[in-house]
Amino acid sequence: MTEQKLSDTSAAPGVRPIGTPAPSGPHGSAGPVAPGPGAVAALRPLGVGQARLDADGLLGRWRRRNAEDTLPHCVDNLHRAGNIGNLRAAAGESDEAFAGMWFADSDVHKTLEAAAWELSVSSGDGALRSFVEDTAALLARAQQADGYLNSYFTVAAPDERWRRPDWSHELYCAGHLIQAAVAAARTGVGPELVAVARRFADLLVERFGPDGVEEVCGHPEIETALAELYRLTGHRPYLDLARRFLDLRGRGLLGPGRFGPAYYQDHMPVREAREVTGHAVRQLYLLAGMVDVAVETGEPQLLEAAERLWEDAVHRRTYVTGAHGSRHRDEAYGDPYELPPDRAYAETCAAIASVHLNWRLLLATGRARYADEMERALYNGVAAAVSSDGRHFFYSNPLQVRTGHTGSGEEAAGRRLPWYSCACCPPNIARLMASLHGYLATAHDDGLQIHLYASGSVSAEVAGAAVRVDVRTEYPWQGRVELTVASGPGVPWTLALRVPAWCDAYTVRIDGGPVMAPARDGYIRLTRVWAPGTTVVLDLEMPVRQVSAHPRVDAVRGCVALARGPLVYCLEQADLPPGTVLEDVRLDPAAEVTAAGREDLPGSPVVLTARGSLADAGDSLYTAGIRRERGGAPLTFTAVPYFLWGNRSEGPMRVWIPVAATG
Repeated sequence: MTEQKLSDTSAAPGVRPIGTPAPSGPHGSAGPVAPGPGAVAALRPLGVGQARLDADGLLGRWRRRNAEDTLPHCVDNLHRAGNIGNLRAAAGESDEAFAGMWFADSDVHKTLEAAAWELSVSSGDGALRSFVEDTAALLARAQQADGYLNSYFTVAAPDERWRRPDWSHELYCAGHLIQAAVAAARTGVGPELVAVARRFADLLVERFGPDGVEEVCGHPEIETALAELYRLTGHRPYLDLARRFLDLRGRGLLGPGRFGPAYYQDHMPVREAREVTGHAVRQLYLLAGMVDVAVETGEPQLLEAAERLWEDAVHRRTYVTGAHGSRHRDEAYGDPYELPPDRAYAETCAAIASVHLNWRLLLATGRARYADEMERALYNGVAAAVSSDGRHFFYSNPLQVRTGHTGSGEEAAGRRLPWYSCACCPPNIARLMASLHGYLATAHDDGLQIHLYASGSVSAEVAGAAVRVDVRTEYPWQGRVELTVASGPGVPWTLALRVPAWCDAYTVRIDGGPVMAPARDGYIRLTRVWAPGTTVVLDLEMPVRQVSAHPRVDAVRGCVALARGPLVYCLEQADLPPGTVLEDVRLDPAAEVTAAGREDLPGSPVVLTARGSLADAGDSLYTAGIRRERGGAPLTFTAVPYFLWGNRSEGPMRVWIPVAATG
C-alpha cells in the first residue's frame, strides 16, 4: 500500500504543498526527472520542448558549446579510447583486448544520454542521430541472452561476473544504461535502447528482487535509474527493486573495503544516517535515489533523511563554489569544516550530482533553498570544469593553486585535459549541459515557477490552457530579468519568481508600474489574469559581496571570497603585475570593490576590481612570537569569475583572499 503523505515542509508560492500528488500535463513530465502521476511532489517539471534557451544568453551559449564542441569531442574519444571497441568485442565482432577502466561502458551510456537530450532540441544533426542509432544497435548485439550487458565482464573477466559488488560497478553501469534509455524514450530517439535497458533491468529484478540475492552496489546510481525506468514504464518491480537496494544499504554487505564501509555509505541504514560520508559522488547519487523513491512511494522518513543529510553536506562540508569532496585519497567528504582550498578534490562529477540532487529536492518540496544550491553548483562547481573551447576539462577543481606548484599526472591542479583514463567527468558534463533547459522552470495547476534566469522561453499547461513566458536577461552579469507573458488562460494564475538567497533587495514592475511583491519562502508570487503581452521586470540588486567562512574552517581563517550574484570570483596570476607573488596579495576590506565588463575575456564577463596591498612577512619560515606582516606597496587587482580560471595560461589562482592587517 503506497503511503500518500510526506512530512509537512513549506512549498514555494504558487505550487501545491507537500502531501498531494503532482499531476501530469498533456505533454507529460518528460525532462531529466519526471515524477509519475501519483508521485507525492510539490512541483512538476516541464516536458521536452517546453523550455528553450536563447543562444545569446550565458546558459544558452553553454548549451550550444556543448552541442558543437563537447558532445562531438566525447563521441570521438569513445572511439579513440576504445570504449566502442570494447562493445564490439563483447558483440563478437572484434578480438581486440579490453581497453580502459572496467566501468568504461558507463561513459558510452552517459554520452548516449547527452545525445538524446541534444537531439530533442536539434533533431537535424544527422551524425549525432547516427551515433545514437548505431550505438544502440551495437549494445543490443553485445547484450547476452539473459539480458546481461557489460563489456568488461564479457570480454576481460567473465568469471568475475557478479562476484565483486564493492568494486565491479556492474549496477552502476546498468544505471547509466537505463538513464540513457529513459532519455531516448522521452525524446523519441534510439527506441532500441529502451528494449536493451529493460532486458537488463528485468534480469536485475530476477536476480536481486524480493526473494533474490541480498546485495548492493559499491557505487550508487542504479537506484535513481530504476525509479526513472518505473516512471517511464509504470512497471512497479523496478521501483520496488530501487527501494530494496536502499533498504539493504547499511548492513555491511560490501565489507570493509580499502577505506571502510562509510566510503560506500554502507555503514548504517540510510534512514538513520546523520552525516554525509565517504566518496562524495556516491553519496550524492545515493541521496538522489532516496528522493526519487520517496516521492514515488510517499515515504516521509526517506525524504526526511535525504534533507537531513543535505543540511549536513551544505552547512558543514561544501565549498563556497558549491563543490563537494575535500580529500584526494578517497575522493571523499572530510570532517566537518575540513575544506582546504588548495587540497580540494571537488570532483566535477560531485558538482553535477549536486545539481541532480537539488533539482529532485526542489521538485519534491518546492523549497527555494534547493534552487539556490543548484544554481551555486551549476555556475561555479560545474562550469569551472569546462574550458572556454568546450574540449578540455578539470577532473578535480581546487580553489587555490600555489605559486611554484609542481603537481603532475592527470589530476594536476591548474591544467584541464582533453580526456582522462577515468573519463567519467566529460560525458557527465555533456549530459547535464545537453539537458540544461530542463532545469529552468516548473509548473503546477496553479501556475508557473521560474527557478533559473536565462534568456529563452518556458511553456506549460496551467488551468487547462497553454501558458508561455518569454525571458530576456543578461543574468548572471546583470540582475534585470524581463518577462513577457505571451499566452495564458483567461483566469487568474500565478507566476512565481525566485529571489536568490544572495539577494537582499529587489524591485518588481508590471507593465512599467511598481508592484509591492514581498518574497515568501524565496519566491515572489504574482497572481492575476495575465493578458498576452503583459511584461514583468524583476530587478535583483547585485552588489559585490565579501564572503567569510565559519571560523572552524581553519584553512581560510582571515580570508574572504569575492562574490557577485551567483558567481564566485578568484584571482589569477595572469591579472597581476609581473613579479607579483599571488600569495602576497592582501585585500583592503574597507575599499570599494567595483564591477565592470571585460571584453578581452571569453564571453565578455563582468570582472571585479579591488584594492589592497602586497604584504611583506620576511623570509624566515618561523619566527619567535607573533609574526607581524609589514605593509607593502598598494595594489589594484582584478578578480575574474571562478568558472573562467585557467583559460588563458597555467599559473597560480586563489578564491580565498587574505585580508590586510589593520592597526
